[in-house]
Amino acid sequence: MNGFKTDAGMTPQRELAERMMKNLRRRNMEAFYCPTGKEAVEKVSELIADGSTVTWGGSMTIRDMGLPEALRRRGTLNVLDRDLATGDEVREIYLKAFTADVYLTSANAISEDGVIVNIDGNGNRVAAITWGPKKVIFVIGMNKVAPTPEAALARARNIASPINAQRFDIKTPCKADGHCHNCNSPESICSYIHFLRNSRNQGRHVVVLVGESLGY
Repeated sequence: MNGFKTDAGMTPQRELAERMMKNLRRRNMEAFYCPTGKEAVEKVSELIADGSTVTWGGSMTIRDMGLPEALRRRGTLNVLDRDLATGDEVREIYLKAFTADVYLTSANAISEDGVIVNIDGNGNRVAAITWGPKKVIFVIGMNKVAPTPEAALARARNIASPINAQRFDIKTPCKADGHCHNCNSPESICSYIHFLRNSRNQGRHVVVLVGESLGY
């Protein structure tokens, strides 16, 4: 059940996904394409072995597609569930994420040539992407694809960041008008800007592209 069309009937989106997967593999990452969020949940679950310790970042993508619920239901995983944590427990999970077997996240943008761009206010998400967890699985809707790394950064700063500023109700200029001002606000959601160009360790970074509009 991969939902793939034959070459003769391949859609432009699938053709783009195929090119992107080749580019990601050249960057030492594993890459997959799933036409729907439901199939992506199945693929991600398949990539996580029983007994693994799993946690995730603040991604709306993985929540919109129901991935945390699916992993909780498995009953064979050690889930570090930040969604159910409060107070100091949240920070403890942030720290434990570095020793997790699997860290789940999305991306604010990805370029067609496979550069993944993320912007972070606290830095815990981009820190875990960079180092610590044995495996990092990105689930990225095709709505987040940009032509170039520069365009991916522009998308992250001018589309994803203002929406997240509104979601978290933080005091930044972009919350008010929906445009990045390159601000130095103490609550800046763009405090840490991360480009993942290459994966140093084969198989550590896995990208699941999804043929639906997911997240911001």
